[in-house]
Amino acid sequence: MSKSKLIIFNPKSSNGKHRIPNSILQVGASIHHKYDYVLVDGNMEKDPYQKIFDYLKTGEFKYFCSSVMPGPQLRQAIPFTKKVKETFSNITIIWGGYFASNQPNVCMNSNLVDYIVNGPGDVTFPSLLDILEGEKLDTIAFEEKLSKIDNLIFRNSEGTIIKTKKEKLLDQDALPNLPYTYLDFFYPLQNYLAKTFMGKTTLSYHSSMGCPFTCSFCGIVPIFSGRWKGKSAEGIYKDVKYFKEKYAIDAIEFHDNNFFTSKKRVLEFSNLILNDNIKYWGEGRIDTLNKYTDEELSLMKKAGCEMIFLGAETGNDEVLKQMNKGGTQSGKMIKDFAARMKKAGIIAEMSFVLGMPADTEEQVYKQILWDINFIKEIKKINPDTEIIIYLYSPTPTKGSKLYQQILDAGFSFPETLEEWISPSWENFDLRKNPLTPWLKPYMIDTIKNFETVLNGKYPTVSDFRIKGFKKQILGLVSNWRYKTGFYKYPYEIKVLQKIWKYRQPEIEGFYSE
Repeated sequence: MSKSKLIIFNPKSSNGKHRIPNSILQVGASIHHKYDYVLVDGNMEKDPYQKIFDYLKTGEFKYFCSSVMPGPQLRQAIPFTKKVKETFSNITIIWGGYFASNQPNVCMNSNLVDYIVNGPGDVTFPSLLDILEGEKLDTIAFEEKLSKIDNLIFRNSEGTIIKTKKEKLLDQDALPNLPYTYLDFFYPLQNYLAKTFMGKTTLSYHSSMGCPFTCSFCGIVPIFSGRWKGKSAEGIYKDVKYFKEKYAIDAIEFHDNNFFTSKKRVLEFSNLILNDNIKYWGEGRIDTLNKYTDEELSLMKKAGCEMIFLGAETGNDEVLKQMNKGGTQSGKMIKDFAARMKKAGIIAEMSFVLGMPADTEEQVYKQILWDINFIKEIKKINPDTEIIIYLYSPTPTKGSKLYQQILDAGFSFPETLEEWISPSWENFDLRKNPLTPWLKPYMIDTIKNFETVLNGKYPTVSDFRIKGFKKQILGLVSNWRYKTGFYKYPYEIKVLQKIWKYRQPEIEGFYSE
């Protein structure tokens, strides 16, 4: 085992009950029993930088490695990395995660980051360490070796940022098991298992990589380029059985980008888990799940499928084309599938992206109003449908028509890491304040006011505190606005939501204890 130790850091992502940090566990699994590493979870530490500092001041650590997702994680990832670089100049900084992969130039130009793992690091990460820890090479030989590692971004001696070729997605069943027992050594694993609307002990789990579609607004497209690979149903069930027997879990959040891609896998898993009394939530596509028969959806429900997050995006077929949504999804299909989910008894959690660019200001606003009315149609068809509303936030999927359209409209991304952690850009990553020039203040007000009224009329079931008289009062207060379409100044609803600390799952996750 190498004498050069590593810190693998998971920056804080939210203020609620925290889920198992699968991203850093995946990194740890790739080097387990080969390199000596410690885990630091910013969600579980009162002062995570002090923890990092205490490790580094021992002089035993050579690498600071951080998973970096857009949004809240940047508030710790960027300043902590800067402190490490300034205080311990001999430390090598390695970043991974969606932000680092999607914004490599900003990261590398900051002079804070030495290497970026661009996508899955199961092979990339240990291969990089092997070279860094191996025999000393001259500059040319060293860079030649680095350039042969897939999924890697680094700067060569001439100052050029090198991005190596993408690795094929690996057989997920062949990968080493995540080091759950090792995590338990640093943070009691039981503390990550939350009470949610689905159950008293909810496990966060990741069973696949990527997504087979290339939507031009999606942040994972540049990383996976339309590729998907999943664990087998047997492999998933083996892990589920472990957690059920050891921790008595009764619910699972599948945080895959597209859990339902393989119908064969989902149905096999449904049959395996059928009698275990475990409920679950996962993400999928409407046109993929619409290929499941009513009987198959019914089987999923019996097997515990409680809710499915579905990217509806818009009911406007022309805008769906603009988004490069791919597949066969249409406005009519969204309506039909909402009805099918009602019949199956599975809650459809549909996300909509409002505020897409258009040729004129009038057209942008017209599309927003169109989708607001479409959302109300969905609620009429199936009142149990959960609605998640995002403002369109451009994603740097270069080469798409939509990307060129947002550039032509005058939009640009920050050029420094410091700018990325300004309050407005953090909200941008949460899709709440996109800073897009075509979205005018009155348009944003319309969307947010409608969202407030909608959440008053139909509070999310995932926040299990809002029930009984609270739910009734919110519904009564919001009903007249919802029916008349008068959404302006919904202060009475906002006051109640603030008093009861209403939780929006799109930016805060499910309410959990």
